[in-house]
Amino acid sequence: MGRLLAGVVSLLLVGCSASGVPEPSPVPFGWQEAALPSSGGVPVVREAVWCGDGWFVVGAVRDAAGETRPAVWSSADGRSWSVVPVAPRSYYGERSVLVMGACREGRLAAVGWKRGGAHANPRTASWLRAADGVLRELPAPFELYGGPQAMNVSRLDAGDGGFLISGNRMSGAAVWWSGDASRFELRERVAGLASGSSGETWAFDGLPVGSGWLVVGGCLPVGRIDRDVCGWRSADGVSWERLIAEGDSSEYEELHRVALVDGVPLAVGFRGPVFGVWRLEPGRWRPVGSFGSWRASAWSGVHSVVVAGPRLVVSAGDGVGYALWVSSDGGVSWGRVEPPVAVGARPEVALSVTAGGGRLVLVADDGVTGRVYTSDIGA
Repeated sequence: MGRLLAGVVSLLLVGCSASGVPEPSPVPFGWQEAALPSSGGVPVVREAVWCGDGWFVVGAVRDAAGETRPAVWSSADGRSWSVVPVAPRSYYGERSVLVMGACREGRLAAVGWKRGGAHANPRTASWLRAADGVLRELPAPFELYGGPQAMNVSRLDAGDGGFLISGNRMSGAAVWWSGDASRFELRERVAGLASGSSGETWAFDGLPVGSGWLVVGGCLPVGRIDRDVCGWRSADGVSWERLIAEGDSSEYEELHRVALVDGVPLAVGFRGPVFGVWRLEPGRWRPVGSFGSWRASAWSGVHSVVVAGPRLVVSAGDGVGYALWVSSDGGVSWGRVEPPVAVGARPEVALSVTAGGGRLVLVADDGVTGRVYTSDIGA
């Protein structure tokens, strides 16, 4: 893959969105590459986490034989990085890639996995950074994340209500909750959240709202072959209320990522052949904009959405490659921005952006090596 010059962003200016609204011409971000220190192999990066007074990047290190071991890097400013000690305790933990992280009150938690066993299913575990600065793998029963009812874990989020993993079981949408990330409790087959007589449910992301939670995903009504937008809210993570989209749709729709914009949840996902944007106003999802297009692929979907000053920034894969999309009007109109390194549609890649401390941190992994880039918000 061709690598673009660091610090330069090439813009593909799209004339109008799928809704016919002219798209703005996004300004260059001026990405600056930040070197990750060598850890005896090639960095594999998956996600950046803002932790109130500094940054973490979670991922792994890959050796010359292609074997991986979990890795974390930390930074006070997003520019200079150091290695965080990691302590696995299991066979698969020693080989895991940390794929998601979240922070609450200075406590970094992470989730990682490694495929293995007779069916090559993900062997999933959670991790927690202790007071001594070491990220340690936590013991967990095999069927907490795996077993015959397993589907997947999607996202890890943190807020006033603790830590929440959103994902899916054979029974439909489910969550794993913990007050301090030291031990997660699986909540599956929960009325209002799981699949039921009205149809099947899938969960993709969560958002802390006060001391409660919002989870987003999709529903497949009985007798239909295409999903509809769905969300679920809970004041305690135990009882859930389903939130549906405004109006009826015969198109395939689902929500992949959600963020809080001016106090209102905004979610991004699929709307027919394009990416769609919805706001939760009030108690129902209202469509507000759309952008780009996608084709069916294991690499299609929205991977992150963040608020960066007056702008929204989304990273998404369209089935061919990954790009950044930017909106300056609350998600109505969008412009496409090429990332500072080309990331194509292939296994074991990533493109994710996170905001915090007046800075954007972008992690990009093209399957060859992982890189970290920073940009000042408002630059």
